[in-house]
Amino acid sequence: MLAYKVLTAGQWADLQGGRFAGAAVDVADGYVHLSTAEQLGETLARHFAGQTGLVVAAVDLDRLGDAVKWEVSRGGALFPHLYGRLTMDAVVSWEALG
Repeated sequence: MLAYKVLTAGQWADLQGGRFAGAAVDVADGYVHLSTAEQLGETLARHFAGQTGLVVAAVDLDRLGDAVKWEVSRGGALFPHLYGRLTMDAVVSWEALG
């Protein structure tokens, strides 16, 4: 199954270079926030509105194993949370957004 991580250009560069420790909110919460395909649009609208230079990375959850926990979040929906580092090994594709 795929989930998605929205990254700034700097975060994307860090991820590609093996230095991504998470966005500030990820570090504060203790896990990397991911979204399903169905949740991605609202995540972009709520948390990234008006930002440019974003990248959406498609993450293969199977490659992350037990480090992914499905937990209740926005509106009672289950979201995939990664309790560990996100690395390029788990990214299967990516798309730059305007």
